Amino acid sequence: MPTSLFAPDFQAILDQAVNPPTPAAAPFPSPEDWRDRWIYFLMLDRFNNASASPAHQPFDDPTYFGFQGGKFSGVQQQLSYIKQLGAGAIWLSPVLKNFQFDPNTYHGYGIHNFIGAEPRFADNPAAADNELRALVDAAHQQDLLVIFDIVLNHTGNAFAYQCDPADQFCINNQGAQSSFHASPQPVQWRDQTGAAKANFPDVATIPDPSLDAVVWPSELQQNKFFRRQGTPDGNGDDTIGDFSILKQLVTADPDVQRFLIRAFQYVIARFDVDGFRIDTIRYLKGDLPRLFGNSMREFALSIGKKNFFTFGEVFDSNAEQDIARFIGRTTSDQSDLVGVDAALDYPLFNTLKPVVKGFAAPTAVVGMYQNRKNVEANVLSSHGDATRYFVTFLDNHDVKERIRYVDPVLPSGNPLSLLWH
Repeated sequence: MPTSLFAPDFQAILDQAVNPPTPAAAPFPSPEDWRDRWIYFLMLDRFNNASASPAHQPFDDPTYFGFQGGKFSGVQQQLSYIKQLGAGAIWLSPVLKNFQFDPNTYHGYGIHNFIGAEPRFADNPAAADNELRALVDAAHQQDLLVIFDIVLNHTGNAFAYQCDPADQFCINNQGAQSSFHASPQPVQWRDQTGAAKANFPDVATIPDPSLDAVVWPSELQQNKFFRRQGTPDGNGDDTIGDFSILKQLVTADPDVQRFLIRAFQYVIARFDVDGFRIDTIRYLKGDLPRLFGNSMREFALSIGKKNFFTFGEVFDSNAEQDIARFIGRTTSDQSDLVGVDAALDYPLFNTLKPVVKGFAAPTAVVGMYQNRKNVEANVLSSHGDATRYFVTFLDNHDVKERIRYVDPVLPSGNPLSLLWH
């Protein structure tokens, strides 16, 4: 596995994608229109442990906050089932490597290696990259497209804060989190066991860091690339600061942008993925969503994927306005950056819930679409009218109440209401 964005083995993967040695090695082509494919989302760790019998729903498992054993091979085993449901694509929860010392990162959103697969999802941890590629190839053989869930805003719990004596919040959680500070704070980088080391205040000076510690690729190993200001200020901008114990990157930094873009171009080439769902997109700074969306689309086009699809998560009360900020570009913008193609349709999801339960009139849906028309009338994506490509959904890992709150004994009332709590 490469450790640098400019290593020969890294470049070889990019070169092979651009100039495949045989026709069979050519990247899988994109669909003409993604709207012809409905997407099956799955949490990889929770989907199928092929070596164990499924005994109960995942939220009843005593290891709810830990790994339950789902594997790349478990997903591969069930591809025919997913295909028979009528799905045309699968969206996988994050598949890149998280810290091995953290038993609670089954979700995958604490990435520490942006160019390698998660070993705990592999039957043979040393062959994780190959097993992930085998899953994608098997999906393509069944004409299933594959979307990776990716994170640009933050990494895993790479360091601990050196707590200020007055910061009881920081002290109570042993530096994993800190109260908000207006400027970067001193930190102690963790070793491969997760121990915060007082002699590791600067990641760039750590001698021969373990592949299970710090962040990779090596180009990201600079303190200045991390915000190091603790959790967001409760009275300020909620997009400035760490995401719980997950450490925020300074995504406005041009080098951070350049390194992340190159890393995920490699991910496309190495794993032949067909699209990205971008986590926490409204937290990204410095026009990164548009730069990233353009760069992914252009690289994918260069290797024969003519319709690589990107869509972002905008999960907040001002979703419609934020979608307009992060998706595509406005027609008055002189820039040639079109950016991310689409967004998860949280405005529709949040509007439909009270309507189908009878708490709001159907005209609320009409009002939502009218507001969308007004807010996003001048927003264009790579596909034209951006609003025609929003990713609608019934539920996902963030809004899973549909299953949890249905009464199995008395499922009465409006049948549609069973789809939401």
